[in-house]
Amino acid sequence: MIEQLHYTTTPKYNFPLPPEILQIPRKFIQLSLKTIKTTKQQTLQLLPQEATFNNYSTTKLDDDEDETQFFPSHNHYTIQSIPLKPIKTETTIVAIDVSSIKIGETSTGIICAIRGTVVWKTRNRYKYLRIGPFPLHITEENKTEIYHLLRQHSLNMPTEPLHHSNLINMPTKLGNLLERWIKMKISCASQNSIILWDGSLTAGTASSPIKTISQTLEMARNHLNTILAFSKNTHLRFLNHQPPVSENLQSPYLLEINGFPVNSGSFALLGKVYMTKLTHNGCSFRLDIDKELPNELGIEAVEKLLGNDILFQSYPETLRLAHIFSTFTATEVIAMQRFLVKKCGLKILNRPNIRRLLFGPFGYGPEA
Repeated sequence: MIEQLHYTTTPKYNFPLPPEILQIPRKFIQLSLKTIKTTKQQTLQLLPQEATFNNYSTTKLDDDEDETQFFPSHNHYTIQSIPLKPIKTETTIVAIDVSSIKIGETSTGIICAIRGTVVWKTRNRYKYLRIGPFPLHITEENKTEIYHLLRQHSLNMPTEPLHHSNLINMPTKLGNLLERWIKMKISCASQNSIILWDGSLTAGTASSPIKTISQTLEMARNHLNTILAFSKNTHLRFLNHQPPVSENLQSPYLLEINGFPVNSGSFALLGKVYMTKLTHNGCSFRLDIDKELPNELGIEAVEKLLGNDILFQSYPETLRLAHIFSTFTATEVIAMQRFLVKKCGLKILNRPNIRRLLFGPFGYGPEA
């Protein structure tokens, strides 16, 4: 059963954590309303649907440098297989995911929306909370102001330079800020829980500063939480190849890979790197576990995850639901577009699909 949390109707005893913890800062909401007002009486140019969802959807920012070149190959790697047994001691599982999407273009900038989701699995029930969506009108004139206002006043983060600040990257950058805020709040609000992140614990990129990620991990440890970060893809290489997964081992298991440099250039591995396969017929994933935790506690956390969550294709159901509930559907995008048209008096213009006009049936992408 999946239950959505409603602050106004749900009894207090149903909350996995105090409701005031995840109250979005008022400055954040004010900023959203303020920027949207600047679109009044403009035109809203809509992108072709396939462009919206293929190019501007919910993926992580691509301008982070590829970490492959910063972790060079050498012959000192070791692999240790660790069999896993489910631990059924009742443990709360929490998962976090955030999405951002481009809604359309105005004559002065772009309109985007960001949304975060937290999913809890406790007492055999899934509960979720959506934070957003927050529409924002971003222009060349206000992008730096918006970014720093969100960092300093809404999310209580120190100022840092706005790298790769072209408008096309701003929706994902703002989504990254919201995700960091949610992660910090959940790390403080939860107790004795397993917290699942989408991605790795490699820090040192524009979207994952070492100081911020380290502080969040420390907050989680101080509240007896364990953070497990699942990556569907990895750039790390083991002797010039992707880290191996053995078909001869009986699932579930971890493959502990030792020998990756802890720091290299601007990058740092803040977690111990494993490859894992948690179900017999499932996929394999890279799994990072906070390296400041004793190995036994990290492995025990994975075994508690096995005993407390459903696993689909070796992937935790809480994290799968967090992704599903944060992702924007075509219907939601259309609804936001129509809401903005009615609220701000925008005039809709459909942008032609240049590739189809030029190339006809050969202008479709590989997914068509």
